[in-house]
This record gives sequence, C-alpha cells and structure tokens, in this order.
Amino acid sequence: MNPDLPADPVPVMLVTGVLGSGKTTLINHILQGSAGRSFAAIVNDFGAINIDETILSASGRSVIGLKNGCICCSLQGDLLRTLRTILSHRPRIGGIVIEASGVADPRGIVAALFDPVLKGAVRLDSVVAVVDAQEHDISDPLWRTQLDAADFVVLSKADCVSDKDLLGVRTLLHAMRKTMVFVIRKADDIPFDVFFGNPPDRQDVTGAFPPPLLTDDRFVHLEWSSEAPVSLPAFQNAVQSFAAQLARGKGFLSIRERPGERFLFQLVGKRASLSPGPSPSTRDGPGPGVKLVFIGREGQFDTEQARSALESIRFA
Repeated sequence: MNPDLPADPVPVMLVTGVLGSGKTTLINHILQGSAGRSFAAIVNDFGAINIDETILSASGRSVIGLKNGCICCSLQGDLLRTLRTILSHRPRIGGIVIEASGVADPRGIVAALFDPVLKGAVRLDSVVAVVDAQEHDISDPLWRTQLDAADFVVLSKADCVSDKDLLGVRTLLHAMRKTMVFVIRKADDIPFDVFFGNPPDRQDVTGAFPPPLLTDDRFVHLEWSSEAPVSLPAFQNAVQSFAAQLARGKGFLSIRERPGERFLFQLVGKRASLSPGPSPSTRDGPGPGVKLVFIGREGQFDTEQARSALESIRFA
C-alpha cells in the first residue's frame, strides 16, 4: 500500500446516464445532502468548457472537473491521477462521487477503478444509472450499456410524466432486471445507506470486457463563447435553427435584456430552459458573457452551420 493512500478503502459511487438525463442534478442532491460526510466529486464534461464543475462547485464541496475527453477511454490516466490526489487529502475524504460524461461507456471506468495503482485504496460501492422518465431511447446501444452496468437506477424528471407513463418506465426497467429503482426529487431523498456502504460482490474486472468499448467518437460538439451579453430573441432564433440536430446543449448566458444577471441554459431533446445561474460577480462564477456547449451525433450535427448561426448574433 502506498503510504500516501488511505489504509481503508474509500467508497466510490459512479453515476452514469446519457446526455441530459439528470446526472448533475442527482450529484448536486448528493453533495447537498451529505452533511457530516466529507464527499468529493469528479465530473467529466464532454468538451473544454466544464459547465457541470461550475454548477456543482456552488455546493461548497470539493469538485474537480476533467474535460476535453472521456474518462471511460482517453482520460483514464487523468482520472487515476485525480483519484490519487483526492485520496492523499488530509483529513481523509469520506466518499467520492464520479460523474461520467453522457457519452461514456461506464464499463471502462469500472475497469479503471480496479487499476493496480489504486489497489485497496477505493471500493466501488455502486454504479447508478440516471434515466430520463420523459425521454429515453431504448434502441440506443449506449443507453442499454449504461443500464446493464448499473446496480441501481434513478428516474429523473418523474414529475413531468403521468403515473401511467412512470409505471411504464418502471415496467421496462424491471424487464431489464433493474428492480432497484428510485425517484429522487431533493437531497433528503438520497438513500445514502443504499448507494454507499453495501457494495456488491465485485471481481477484478480489469480486461474483463471484450473490446471495443463504446467510445465517444460517435458524437461531435461545438463550444461557443462571447465576452459580451447577447440578445435573447436573437439567441433563441439562432439555436432554433439547429436544435433538431442536437442531443444536448448547456452553458451560461448573459443577456442584454437582463443586465447584471446570469442564466443557466439547458437543452435536452425538444426541451429547453433558462434558469438563474451563478452570479458573474462571484469569485468562483463563470464570469460575464456567454459560454455554451452543444453536442450532437456525428453525421447529424452540422457544427459549422451552428457556429455560423451563433456568430450572427454577436452584434444583433
């Protein structure tokens, strides 16, 4: 055992789910509800602008963002180095939550947690898949792979569907042998005793999965920023012109019509929203202006068309 690493394994929870399923919301609930527990979070955004890290940092907990890649494949080395840094922290961290990017195959991350450099230092207590109760594609191999790897399922956006539709999703999950399904609406709903402290009997899975793992090259992304606020109607029209090509959009938005305010922009499927975001005046806030990430499938999302539409609003 490395003397810099804890003598007893630190429990780890891995959160997986497709783009926009609600992973960051779940982790925010976990961090907010972890009073008396010293939790740290590792988040992996698909792109160079780490939106989720900024959102979760408001919890006051230790949050580390890994960007420009996927921790199931190209960023595995960064994940291992980050874990070793967290594990050497004093006082000792009581638990770690890892958020995989929405394009990640969780099997690669599970295998990484059994790497010899972490031998005995971490214990994977749970793999939790977040499923959007309102919008999910059961034909998507990535969605099914994430479900197959999960010990537990959390249904997000349950308030957006009828009781009948919610029962239909539960029935579908039960048919996939996923019987431990939770609906979590607030921090008090987190079943900490289920997610942490009672790990299933896992074997060393290094090399256990037949190649190739699903990789993130099925998706392309566009990052766009502006130091100045933009017109909200112009922004809405620009995004509308390519929204049908997107799997996900998110970021921070300052608009001319509401000076001094900052908004969190979210787009999942056909749903888009603006909500209050971190203040641009706070030390850890994202700063004034606009920082956005848009993600779509390779061959479906025309990033140059989208970039052109967004550039047209700089001075609109």
